[in-house]
Amino acid sequence: MKEIVIGKNEIDKRLDGFLKAYLPNASMGFIYKMLRKKNITLNGKKASGTEKLSFDDKICIFFADETLDKFRGISSEVINDLKDTNNNSNNEKKSIGIASQSYITSYKKIGSLNIIYENQDVLFVDKPAGLLSQKSTYKDNSLNDWLIGYLLEKGDITPAELDTYKPSICNRLDRNTSGLVICAKSLYGARVMNKMLKDRSLHKYYRTIVTGRITDSSSLKGFLYKDEKKNKVFVKKTDPQDDRYSYIETEYTPVKYYEDSDMTLLEVKLITGKPHQIRAHLQSIGHPIIGDVKYGGKPIKGLNYQLLHSYKLVLPDNLDKELGDISGKEFICQLPDTFEKLIGKG
Repeated sequence: MKEIVIGKNEIDKRLDGFLKAYLPNASMGFIYKMLRKKNITLNGKKASGTEKLSFDDKICIFFADETLDKFRGISSEVINDLKDTNNNSNNEKKSIGIASQSYITSYKKIGSLNIIYENQDVLFVDKPAGLLSQKSTYKDNSLNDWLIGYLLEKGDITPAELDTYKPSICNRLDRNTSGLVICAKSLYGARVMNKMLKDRSLHKYYRTIVTGRITDSSSLKGFLYKDEKKNKVFVKKTDPQDDRYSYIETEYTPVKYYEDSDMTLLEVKLITGKPHQIRAHLQSIGHPIIGDVKYGGKPIKGLNYQLLHSYKLVLPDNLDKELGDISGKEFICQLPDTFEKLIGKG
């Protein structure tokens, strides 16, 4: 039997919607059947599924562990691998649970990261180049896992709370793009941040170094298509009348030109946010990013990735009082050493 206690992040959700999210591999028909048979109960009573959840409500699921894992989408391979990875006789670790311990393990493997700002709902962190934003396989370490492990270690969340809500990143950076990432600690934080990202009231700025001299600010518009098999995008300046292509817009301003090496430091503002957008858009105008060989960038000895850094975040000034501490604020994530070594401190 699994008991779930409803916390602040689940208040006002419908029971059936909550159960579908919790048991993604179960059909709605199966969920309703389990409710009718009282194999799933709400506060010890039969429920229809239409009930709105309140704080401290208790949902009991009377499934065998293997059945629960199956409907939650947790394979036996993952469970056995986590058991082997986290095998320890320490009672405290056992009480934490296998999945929670895996987050803590990822957090410790990745180590301390530079937290730009944190409150009860959001966290802005500096992601180093080379770290995945989200894992590709369950064996990967990612920033998302680091976030959950960090909050578990800090005591901001409990293993039980992870059953119903998992803190997560709101904007993804390419593996080798560094810099500021927005993380949501609470459901409220996730809703507000994702809304601002969608309506573009939150402004994201990047810094990068490109080949050649750029003297004027400009706005680039075009259409982008991603070839998933090649993991590469293609940009056209005019609408190709092809549903695979999405509209993109990128603004940039030159910061400094380095005559000796014929390179320009740019500040780039993302208007839309598509995969590889900045990299491909700059290549399309003949100014590829240094180190970005996939998109025509100049190779640099000792550098095997693109020099692209999520540099600045500017928030609107009309946020609710819960996020009043960041309303209208600007957050900057300083350039990493790889930039400084190439262009110096000046």
